[in-house]
Amino acid sequence: MPSKAFARWAVFLIGYLFAGAFPVWAENPLVAIGFKHFYNLEYDAAIANFSQFIAEAPDVPDAYNHLAQAILYRDMFRAGALESELVTGNDPFLRRPKVDASPEDQRQFDAAIRKAIELANARLAENPRDTGALYALGVSYGLRSNYGFLVRKAWHDALRDATTARQFHTRVTEIDPSFVDARMVQGLHDYIVGSLPLHLRMLGFLLGFHGNREDGIHEVELVSRTGSLNRIDAEIVLCAIYRREKRQREAIPLLLDLMPRFPRNYLFAMELAQMYSDSGDAKDALGVLDRLEAQKRKGARRLAGLSIEKIWYAKGNIQFWYNDLDAALANLRKATAAKDPDLNTGVLAWMRLGQVYDLQGERDLAVEAYRQAADFAPDSDAAKESRGYISTPYRRKRGT
Repeated sequence: MPSKAFARWAVFLIGYLFAGAFPVWAENPLVAIGFKHFYNLEYDAAIANFSQFIAEAPDVPDAYNHLAQAILYRDMFRAGALESELVTGNDPFLRRPKVDASPEDQRQFDAAIRKAIELANARLAENPRDTGALYALGVSYGLRSNYGFLVRKAWHDALRDATTARQFHTRVTEIDPSFVDARMVQGLHDYIVGSLPLHLRMLGFLLGFHGNREDGIHEVELVSRTGSLNRIDAEIVLCAIYRREKRQREAIPLLLDLMPRFPRNYLFAMELAQMYSDSGDAKDALGVLDRLEAQKRKGARRLAGLSIEKIWYAKGNIQFWYNDLDAALANLRKATAAKDPDLNTGVLAWMRLGQVYDLQGERDLAVEAYRQAADFAPDSDAAKESRGYISTPYRRKRGT
């Protein structure tokens, strides 16, 4: 098992290494439509589009990368791994849920990545300076890195694949310095490796990569401003970086840009509320959620995938951190009373409800809420944390 420091940085690197999701073949209508579905959280539709593209262009490595990415992100979405909301409220990158992929999903993902690598290598055998093939290989290894970390929990293999992805994309920019999009993986790699403890940087596959956090951020910012293939992903990645760097205000304009472009992706609005909250603006944070709730009650089709109990939990969670305990209690009670909340929302809402009761001196009610959390999703981090509060009441740490 890796050290906590390794887990911290690996989660950030792997969990947010989109590795060139935006289509290299965007001029193809199937790919363009597929990625509109992808960024709107409609993964089944995206998979159908990408599968059809493979049938039409079976020799294009990017086609298989697109399919593999959609399969991975569908599983991530189902597991709640695309949400940066967390249990403790302190670090959104420490407690990612394990992504449980079905055997069939794993088979399809592995087959797609193998085929993409095979096709890209065949092109490189004919032309070692084929930047498109090099770029596709970097994407394949980046996606496999995601999969290794999130699904297989193969920590070292995942970081090794991320390093390989960086090497391929570095080669791209050496051949063609104008290929700005390849700099995103380099930037992320620099950001993380520059923050790793020395003993982890001494790993054989990291030798020669010293990393620099600020340089890494600047590279991703460059892609967000001037890239074409990776601009959307760069904006999403920057939101994650800015939150980790406590620069939440800089993420807000990016989210406000993304939201109208992908109106069915409610995660952008939920993240905007969190950014406002993290930056000390509870009013605007709750305002975002109030508008979502009002639209949901009116039956907005674009919010069909967003449950109202998730909104109630998000509101109660913000109110909890701002010590508005009565309001938090009302929203968390509604969230936990919902008929069939998703696992992520349900377990977090029950745990947070128990913490509110503890802060209000209602110990018996708190213990019952913690037991509900432990039973709701027994293997989750929130359930494990809740079991600890059954014996030791929750108390706020100083400064929170």
